[in-house]
Amino acid sequence: MLDYEVTVFTANRPFATTFNNVFIKLVGISGESERKRLLSLRGASAFAIGAVASFTVSCPTSLGKLVLIELDKQPLVVFPEDSWFPAKVEVKSPEGVAYNFPIYRWITDSKVHHFREGKALKGFEDNHHLGRYSREKEIKQRQKDYCWDVYAEGIPHCIKADDLASLPAEVRFSFAKQTEFLFTSQTGLAELKLKGLADCKKGWTHLDDISRVFCCKQTEISDYVQEHWKEDAFFGYQFLNGLNPMLIRRCAVLPDNFPVTDAMVFPDCRCCLVEEMKKGNIFLCDYKQIDGVKTNIINGKKQYLMAPLILLHKTPDDKLMPIAIQLKQKPAEDNPIFLPSDSEYDWLLAKIFVRSADFSEHQLNVHLLRTHLLAEAFAVSLLRNMPMVHPLYKLLIPHTRYTLQINFLARKRLISEEGVFTKFTSSGGEGMSTILRRALFSVTYSSLCMPEDIAERGLKDMPNFYYRDDGLRLWDIINRFVRGVLSYYYKNDLEVQQDSELQNWILDIFEHGFLSHPCPGIPQKLSTVDELIKFATMVIFTGSAQHAAVNSGQFDYGGWMPNMATSLQLPPPTKKGEATEETMLKTLPDVNTTVQGMATLWLLSQQSSDFVPLGQYPEDHFSEETPRQMIKNFQKELEVLSAAIKERNKDLKVPYTYMDPEEIENSVAI
Repeated sequence: MLDYEVTVFTANRPFATTFNNVFIKLVGISGESERKRLLSLRGASAFAIGAVASFTVSCPTSLGKLVLIELDKQPLVVFPEDSWFPAKVEVKSPEGVAYNFPIYRWITDSKVHHFREGKALKGFEDNHHLGRYSREKEIKQRQKDYCWDVYAEGIPHCIKADDLASLPAEVRFSFAKQTEFLFTSQTGLAELKLKGLADCKKGWTHLDDISRVFCCKQTEISDYVQEHWKEDAFFGYQFLNGLNPMLIRRCAVLPDNFPVTDAMVFPDCRCCLVEEMKKGNIFLCDYKQIDGVKTNIINGKKQYLMAPLILLHKTPDDKLMPIAIQLKQKPAEDNPIFLPSDSEYDWLLAKIFVRSADFSEHQLNVHLLRTHLLAEAFAVSLLRNMPMVHPLYKLLIPHTRYTLQINFLARKRLISEEGVFTKFTSSGGEGMSTILRRALFSVTYSSLCMPEDIAERGLKDMPNFYYRDDGLRLWDIINRFVRGVLSYYYKNDLEVQQDSELQNWILDIFEHGFLSHPCPGIPQKLSTVDELIKFATMVIFTGSAQHAAVNSGQFDYGGWMPNMATSLQLPPPTKKGEATEETMLKTLPDVNTTVQGMATLWLLSQQSSDFVPLGQYPEDHFSEETPRQMIKNFQKELEVLSAAIKERNKDLKVPYTYMDPEEIENSVAI
């Protein structure tokens, strides 16, 4: 008899233990073993949380190169069927060859499950009939488990799930994540209810009262925002390094609907717009995408959302200063262009309307659509079309962790009919659907690829633009890692074209993520290795670095409500010189609207205890030495960048930490 040494690793995570009987069968190219129950002197503890248990499987002849293993577990009379989370199985053959079988999934039933040897294989390389059979069987089962659903017309499709229990077990939150998420969400609102704020439909009578909403939930940056939110320099800074660095672009020609003159913005005649535009010193933010959307009714009162245009000037000392604000798209006598030289409250109120418009543009387009919803489309397509043995699955699966559950919760708690966003923001309800549809239709491939996006917006040489500085370095590091891994598996363009699973994946994304819209540049198929590398880089960057940049600072910049009002209750001024502090306070949202928004931003800014930073891979999907070494190289490059960012931040009044690799989660998980 020939002995195969089998080592079973149970994951170190809550409830991973099984008390059921575990059986294994080894399958090789020359034969297969008997189905054997795995018995140990350790008894049931052999499959306890974090356990590593060794067994021997004996065969009369060599099985040849191992292709897969079959695992199943059967309940006992005293221990009914439970769930087990094995991490991996290692097998050493009588010839001394070591095989690794990654699992990393819940086994919740008594069916037989097939798991492939860890070496990555594309479909056309899978020559063994049992390998091909298990591959096809896995995909068929996945397409039953991960079905597309339409949440709302005109936005990316999502996973079909009626409740959390109907989500496949392997994509749900861990016990720690679930517990912390529920605790944070419930304690925030409980605190506000105890203070009598969550149901208070009155307006604010003093700005200072707002700071007492979450007096124990402040950050260094939220304190800085509260102190400096009125300043023009900080207002301009936020277009570069705040929550939404995606709108600003260099302005070479003024839009026809923004009739700014030299006399307005340069009354001292030291500069002129034409010359400053030629020098590249004029920048534009245009919120035309939210123009004309139907606004919400909150506490029985109509809410207001403008679609402003903002002109900014880069000064000789490299500050970005607002020089003109028009709050509506169409020029008119009752749509004045506000200037820094106007009265204090005229100018401040104009900036409040801009920041509130930015809240809706950021939350719906930049954050929800361009990170959460696209990341879900990437993940569902991966899970539907790629078997675990595929190299792209191994590369991308860590970057899908928790995305499906967090998006399910967002649909239930934030954007549903009774969701916080629907009930307490100016763009909630019908307006939200309109903005999301417009936003998806406006997506271009280049806008999702940071180097091209920065170039197209004319921001390559913009000073003090830390989102760009850190983001471009991250893009390059991720791209080198992806190129190294995928070039190892795809030796030429023909292999990309021949990979039917890969082509199904990209087509699924085009059809369900981008709804088959002819979005400029979005691929329907992949023809070259370079095209594959670029798309995979974008997928990882979107779900990790980009999401961190537009998510992690939500409470930092929105914790002081006047800087990022979720809604406004009065229309904008139609004449200059009439705004007062009382006007501003009446324009700001009511107390309950404010605190509901702040509690949500606090929840969405919290890092969980099982946070996995970018480039860390607790699950060991790759077996070959080359990709494993590339992961180590990737991690070293991220460490170097993290150290450089920390060093730079020492000299900044407002540290930019959101794209520090140590602060970036591997996936859209919050």
